[in-house]
Amino acid sequence: MKRVIAVAVCCLLLVAAGMAAAADNPLLKNEHALHQEFIQAIPKDHQIDVFKLHEVWQKAMADPAYRAKIYMIDVRSDSEWDAFHIEGTDHVQAGHVYLIPKKITDPNAEIYVFCRTAHRSKYVGGFLYKYGYKNVWVVGPTTVNGVKNKGGAVGWAQAGFPFVNQFTGSFKITKYRQHPSKTEKAFRLRMWHPY
Repeated sequence: MKRVIAVAVCCLLLVAAGMAAAADNPLLKNEHALHQEFIQAIPKDHQIDVFKLHEVWQKAMADPAYRAKIYMIDVRSDSEWDAFHIEGTDHVQAGHVYLIPKKITDPNAEIYVFCRTAHRSKYVGGFLYKYGYKNVWVVGPTTVNGVKNKGGAVGWAQAGFPFVNQFTGSFKITKYRQHPSKTEKAFRLRMWHPY
């Protein structure tokens, strides 16, 4: 019994030490500070929610001339994009933001940026403002009638707006999960799976 208690105490001390080290990680503090710097580069009136993005999207889908003038850029990863995305939107992974000035050469172009929630889109929006773009809109969280909407693709799903992918056509996500459920992981036979 004493051995069990001693092992348990040692494990708790190791976990506590690991958590303390993570809390004092200057790299995480620096990342947070840099992220705040990028957010500050985005004008407050250019930080919008999914409901405003939905209005823009509806107008773009109804008016091809307007759609040709704007960019709605999903900055999630390739696998996130392949799983589902908003129909008619563009895609550039956040890590490839440097490609945007090569493709969008007008500094006054109307650009809407979103990701899964808002972290990556704020980085990309900040970069675009630092590059010299003047009309970038970044989609983030909001609260409507006391309900928090997370923004981005998650907020789009929360609002009940449609997605597409190459296999299923248009669909709505009724319950968003960031990770697979136990049932989803409990398969017995699959040729390929990502987890």
